[in-house]
Amino acid sequence: MIYSMTGFASATRELATAALNVEIRSVNHRYLDLQFRLPEELRALEPGLRELIVTKLQRGKIECRVGLNALPSAQKSFGLNAEVLKQLRALSEKLRVAWPSVPGLTAADILRWPGMLGAETVSLDEMRSACNAALVEVLEEFTASRAREGEKLKAVLLERLGSMEERVATVAPRMPEVLAAFREKLTARLHEAMAVSDDERIRQEITLFANRVDVDEELSRLTAHFSEIKRILDKGGAVGKRLDFMMQELNREANTLGSKSVDTEVTRVALDLKLLIEQMREQIQNIE
Repeated sequence: MIYSMTGFASATRELATAALNVEIRSVNHRYLDLQFRLPEELRALEPGLRELIVTKLQRGKIECRVGLNALPSAQKSFGLNAEVLKQLRALSEKLRVAWPSVPGLTAADILRWPGMLGAETVSLDEMRSACNAALVEVLEEFTASRAREGEKLKAVLLERLGSMEERVATVAPRMPEVLAAFREKLTARLHEAMAVSDDERIRQEITLFANRVDVDEELSRLTAHFSEIKRILDKGGAVGKRLDFMMQELNREANTLGSKSVDTEVTRVALDLKLLIEQMREQIQNIE
């Protein structure tokens, strides 16, 4: 199975006083670029979240957002967070000793202190557990959505590959006819240019020309590349970079096929191949 680098998933967990929302979205990128958007009170959870994500994802520009919204029921009854109040009191005492002239905190200052109201029932460990569980759920949904998109991309690539195989299959049967026609034309021109009938020299020139325009090797390599791409797609996994390399190889053979062409039909096939290769390359940019 192959995976798209584009996806989105989210999950929500309700805690005693707030709703925790975790979401992941991604777009294509050459490497793994992981960014977090967390409220400051949850910043300590980032290393654990990062560790979970990097075990599942290998490429893509990933954005992980974590939101914490107070529940309506929690707004009805406020209470002081005893732990935060204890820490604030200790800090205030140290500050008064170090700088006696600094005025003390007012009641309003204490009530506005982050985490002072309504958070006493949810510890950081409890928050971490809920956040990790939500992220695991998100990653499962996210991976499933990327797999579904990856299957669509695979179908598109195989369809383009089939079109390329059809076009390449038309070239080989034409080559004997193309070479025979060009041999006659070249023979006539050489006779006219040399003004003598030197059959041996003419045969040498024709042989050299035939070698220059022979595309059997290019057709064989194209066919081998087609088989390798199918194998890569069937194997699955993180195949984006490998497929991108195969597009470079296909493009090289298509260019050579076009440069050797002495027939309008073969030239048309070479141009069609280049167009299909570019279409495949665009899709491969979204594959992990």
